[in-house]
Amino acid sequence: MKAIQVNEFGGPEVLQVVEIPEPVPGAREVRVSVHAAGVNPNEAYARTGTYGAYIPELPYTPGFDGAGVVDALGEDVTHIKVGDRVYIGGFMAVRNTGTYAEKVVVDAASVHPLTDELSFEQGAALGIPGLAAYQAIVLRGQVTEQDTVFIHGGSGAVGLTAIQIAKAIGAKVVASSSTEEGRKLIRALGADAAINHVRDGQHDEIMAATDGLGPTVIVEMLANHNLDTDMEIARNEGRIVILGSRGKIEIDPRHTMTKGLDILGMSAINLDADATYAAYQALTELVNEGEILPLVGDVLPLEEARHAHEIILTKKGNGKLVLRIQNTN
Repeated sequence: MKAIQVNEFGGPEVLQVVEIPEPVPGAREVRVSVHAAGVNPNEAYARTGTYGAYIPELPYTPGFDGAGVVDALGEDVTHIKVGDRVYIGGFMAVRNTGTYAEKVVVDAASVHPLTDELSFEQGAALGIPGLAAYQAIVLRGQVTEQDTVFIHGGSGAVGLTAIQIAKAIGAKVVASSSTEEGRKLIRALGADAAINHVRDGQHDEIMAATDGLGPTVIVEMLANHNLDTDMEIARNEGRIVILGSRGKIEIDPRHTMTKGLDILGMSAINLDADATYAAYQALTELVNEGEILPLVGDVLPLEEARHAHEIILTKKGNGKLVLRIQNTN
């Protein structure tokens, strides 16, 4: 089968298109014929061999997320069958042979039903972004209909999903994007306001959009840049959920004292197998109820995986970056 393989750590150039044998599922494992694979920043980090959360054993095929059709089952798999349309969230899987390939074997618990209403490209947008958004809004942020939520980077794959989950709960939602296209997407998903986070005066815009009180929950994608400002604009007793940071920042801890703020870190690596599966069950239910519509951005062929890794770390995308493995939806 055709796949992307990494034989040495390095830049995007180490992503090689190769022919390798089809993987065989073992007990409690599933093989999926992959139609589309989601591309995530942590896959680009892992490719360098310096990503603390996951250093793969060489050689390996990248890819945690994908969607396709089940074509083989191992023993003791009961919740899905051959021929089912599914999406894959394989970041925390015990075994995941990589979704940047025509076929992948992954733990059965990492494979979830995909409604016929969604394309495989949309299904490939659900894995890591869906889990991260659910963890931020529901598990860590504990958002209720009484909350006002501000989401940094709301036009990215995680942000767009977080907006929809928060709106499904009934919260007021304000989100930011640096582009007009991104802000249009944010508004189209039902956000109450869309802010330009690279324009002077964004602080005042956020306060105005939250009735002058500030948000009760902030979902922070780049804490090394925004955390100190987050503490300034957050409402008293507010929660700041950090799911992204690319460096260090100096903050004034007095804000946490005078406002009674909670700063909450999060990562999927802190969820055990049962919590991860439960989160995906809840996410699947929200999708099936029409509360979440995965939004796809750029779609590239598998052979352009190198370009995809360049895009994922440099381009401000709107929606999920996806590799198309097969053309049939």
